[in-house]
Amino acid sequence: MKKNIYLWMALAGLILSCSSEKDTFTNRLYHNVTAKYNAYYLAKEKISEAELDFIQSYQEDYSQVLPVFPPIDSTVMKSNMDKLEEARELAAMAIDYHRISQWVDDSYFLIGQIDYYEANTEEAINTFKYLNVNSKDDNVRHQALIQLLRIFVDLKSFDDASYVIDFLSKEAEISKVNKQLLFKTLGYYYEARRETDGILASLEKCIELTSDKKEKSRLYFILAQRYQRAGFDAQAYDYYQNALSGNPPYELAFFSQLYAQQVAELEKSKDLKKVREYYDNLYADRKNTDFKDVILYEKALFELKQNETEEAIRLLHQAASETGKLDQQKGYIYQKLAELFFDQKEDFLASKYYVDSALQYFNETNINYNLLLGKKEVLDRYAFQYERITQNDSLLRLSQMSPEEQNKIAEDYLAKEEKRLMAEAAKDSPKKPASIFDNLLAFGGSGQASSFYFDNPVAIQQGQIDFSKNWGSRALTDNWRRKTNSYQVTNTLSKTTPVDSANVKTEPQEVSLGLPTKEELLSQIPTDATQVQQLRDDIEVSNFELGKILYFDLNRPDLAREYLHALIQDFPNTDKKPEAYYTLFLIEQSTGGNTQYYVSKLNQEFPDSPFTKSVNNPIDAAGSLAANKRAAENYDKAYTQYQAGDYEAAISLVNGTLNQYPLSTVSEKLRLLQAMLIGKTDSKAKYQESLEDYIKTTQDPGLSKMARNMLVALTGEKEEVISQADSVSTASDSTSMAPTVPAVASADSVAQEKEQIYKLNMDQTHIFILVINPEQIPQAKNLSAEMENFHSKNFKESRLRTGNLSFSRSQTILLVSPFPNAEKAMAYRQKFLEEFTYQDLPEDAKKSSFVISIQNFQQLNKRKDIDEYKAFFKSFY
Repeated sequence: MKKNIYLWMALAGLILSCSSEKDTFTNRLYHNVTAKYNAYYLAKEKISEAELDFIQSYQEDYSQVLPVFPPIDSTVMKSNMDKLEEARELAAMAIDYHRISQWVDDSYFLIGQIDYYEANTEEAINTFKYLNVNSKDDNVRHQALIQLLRIFVDLKSFDDASYVIDFLSKEAEISKVNKQLLFKTLGYYYEARRETDGILASLEKCIELTSDKKEKSRLYFILAQRYQRAGFDAQAYDYYQNALSGNPPYELAFFSQLYAQQVAELEKSKDLKKVREYYDNLYADRKNTDFKDVILYEKALFELKQNETEEAIRLLHQAASETGKLDQQKGYIYQKLAELFFDQKEDFLASKYYVDSALQYFNETNINYNLLLGKKEVLDRYAFQYERITQNDSLLRLSQMSPEEQNKIAEDYLAKEEKRLMAEAAKDSPKKPASIFDNLLAFGGSGQASSFYFDNPVAIQQGQIDFSKNWGSRALTDNWRRKTNSYQVTNTLSKTTPVDSANVKTEPQEVSLGLPTKEELLSQIPTDATQVQQLRDDIEVSNFELGKILYFDLNRPDLAREYLHALIQDFPNTDKKPEAYYTLFLIEQSTGGNTQYYVSKLNQEFPDSPFTKSVNNPIDAAGSLAANKRAAENYDKAYTQYQAGDYEAAISLVNGTLNQYPLSTVSEKLRLLQAMLIGKTDSKAKYQESLEDYIKTTQDPGLSKMARNMLVALTGEKEEVISQADSVSTASDSTSMAPTVPAVASADSVAQEKEQIYKLNMDQTHIFILVINPEQIPQAKNLSAEMENFHSKNFKESRLRTGNLSFSRSQTILLVSPFPNAEKAMAYRQKFLEEFTYQDLPEDAKKSSFVISIQNFQQLNKRKDIDEYKAFFKSFY
C-alpha cells in the first residue's frame, strides 16, 4: 500500500515539475505529446469537420469549368462558426499551455486558417507572415507561404502573389504534400489571371503529386474541360477517360462519360440518327434518372446546331419538367430558353419570364447571375409596358360591348380557365393502382382516380373552384360564412381610398383559389369617361416607353419604330411627340434611313424644342459651337451698347444675331434685350406688348420671371421687382448667360427658384457631363479618344456619342449621350467612376461629373451656372 502511495506521489511530482517553459528533456517530451494529441489534434479535427462541410455543401456546376478551389459559402461558414471558434480556443491552449513544444508553430498555422475561413483576412495575413519570419520549422513556413499566396490571389493582389511565388521558387526541400498544394494554388493563381497555359501546367504537376484518387479525378476533369474549350478534343478525351479511372462520384463520372463521347464522336458524327439514339439511350438508362434534365439539355444543344429550333425548345421544356439532382442545371435550361425567345423569336415577354425562372436557380456567385440580372431589369420594364398596352386595349374593347356580351366573355373565360386548371391538376395527380384503401379514403368515384383528399390535386382544385364560385375570394378569418363578409373584389382601375392610419389593421391572408369570380372580372371594365381616359393615357405612355426601350436597350430599331409611329398616329396631340420625333431621327440615322423627314417635322412643329436644337446643332459639331460662341459675343457687345445708350447700334446687332443664329444658346436673352430696347426707343404700350409677348413664348422660367418683374415695374402693380440692369447683365465672361440673383433674396426663395428652373424627369433622355477646367484642357486633348475606348469595351451596344462643348470662356464640358433615362445615365456614371482611368484626369474632376436631362441641359446651357445645377443634382439623383 505504501509503495502505491509513493508511486502516485512520484508521478504527481513529475507532472507538477513539467513547467510550460522549463526546457528539459522530460518537459519537452511531456509537452510535445500532450500538445499534439490533445489541444492541437482536437483543433485540427474541428477544422477538418468544417472543411468537409464546406465541400459537401458546395454543388459542383459541371456545365461550367470547375474552379480549382471550390468557393466557400458564407452561410455554410457561419453555420460552422462554433466549430471554428472551438478550434481557435484549442489551438490557443496548445500555444499557451505548451510553449516549449514543437507544435506551437503548427497551432499558430491553425489559427491563421481559422481567420482565413472567418474572413478575418488581415489577421490571417499577419499570422502567416509571422510564421514565415519566425518559425524554424520549414514545413510550417512553406504551409504559411502557400496559404498567404492563396489569400493574395483572393484579393487580386497579383504583385504580392508574384513575390510569394518567387520566394517559394528559391526554397529547397519542400515536402511532397506542400508541393502538391503549391501547384494547386499556382493553378488558382493562373485561373484568376485567366492564363490557360499556366493553369494546365500547374494542375498537371499537381496531379503527379496527388495520391487522393477522387481529387485526381476532379483535377483531370478540369483539365479535360479546358482542353475541350480550347479545341483540343484528343487531349480532352484522354483526360475525361483519366477522370473516370479514379472511382469518382457518380455525378463526375456521368459528366466525364457524356463529355468524352461529345469530343470523341458526337461532334464529328455525320450520322444524326446515331447521335440522337445515343442521347435517347442515356435518357432511358435507369442509372441516369437524376440526370434526365441534363441529357435533354445536351440533346437540345445538339438540335440547335442542326438548326432545329422548335425541337430544341420542345426538349428544353421537357428538361425543365424533369426532376433533376443539380439545381443549377434548371437555371441553364431556362437561360437557354430565354436566349432563344429573345434572339430568334423576338418574344421579349416570354424571355422575361424565362429569365425570372433562371435566376431562381442561380446563386449570386454564379457567373451568369449578374448577366441575367442586367437583362431582367430591361425586360421587366418592357413587360410592364407591353402588358399594360395589352390589358388596357382589351378593357377598352370590352367597354364598348353590351353587358350581355361582357357577361358571356367573362363566363367563357372562367369555363376555359376551370378546364385548364383541372387538366393541370389531373396531370400532376399521382397514378396509383386501385386498392381497398383507395376506395375507403376516396374523395369521390373509385379506383385509380381516387385517393385521400389532400393527396389528390384534382380534388383539391375542384374544391377550390367550387368554393370560389359559392363564396368568392374570402379572407382566412373567423365566421367567414356570415353575410356581412363581403367579397374581396380587386379592381385594377379603382384608386386607393384615403383611410385613417390609426384604424388600419393588418389584413388577414387571403385564400389562393386559382380563379377570380365573374364579378371580379367585370369590375375591371371601365364604366365612365374618366376610367377610359386613364387607360388611354397609360397606353400613350407605354407606346412611348416601349419605343425607347426597344431602341436604346434591346437594339430593335424596327420594332421601336412601330411603337413610336403608333404613338404619333393614335395620340397626335401627345406632349411626347418632340422626343418621339427625335428618337425616330436617331433610329433613321442608325439604320441609314431618311433623317431629314424628322428634322423637318421638328422644325415645323416644335421649332423651340431642345430636341429640334439638338438635330440642328449637334453637340459635337464644330460649326454649331462656333455659331453659339459668336452669338454670345454679339449679345455681350449689344448689352454693352445698351448700357452706353447706343440703342440703334444695339438694336441692329440684336436683330442681325437673331436672324443669323435663331437657335443659339443665347436666343432667349437676345429676345429679352430686344424687348428692353423697345422700351428705350418706342412707346410704353409697345414696350408692354413686347414684354407680354415674351412672357407667353419664352421657355426659360428665370427670364420669364424677370420679364414679369419688368412688366410690374412698368404698370405699377406691387410684386417683387428686380432691377432692369440686373435682369440681363453679364459678367466680363463673354458667354455667361445667367442673370444675377438679387442679394436680398432669402435662401428659401433661391431654392424655390432653382426648383422651378430645373424639373425632375427621370424617364427623359439624359446626358452625362464631365467639366474640364482651363488648367486641365492641355492634358485632356486625348480624353475623347480614351472615352471612346471605354465605351467600346463596356457599352458596345449602346451607340454612345462623345462630344466637346466650349461651355464658357473658363470651362469646357465633355458630353456623352444619349441615355434613355436617368437610371441608365447614373449606371454609366457609376461605371465611369469605378473603372475609367486616364492619367491626366484628376480624381476630383471625375467625381464632379453629373447627368442631366435634355430639358434641364437646355436650361443649364442658358444659365451657365454649373454649381447651381449640381445642387439640384445632389438633391434629386
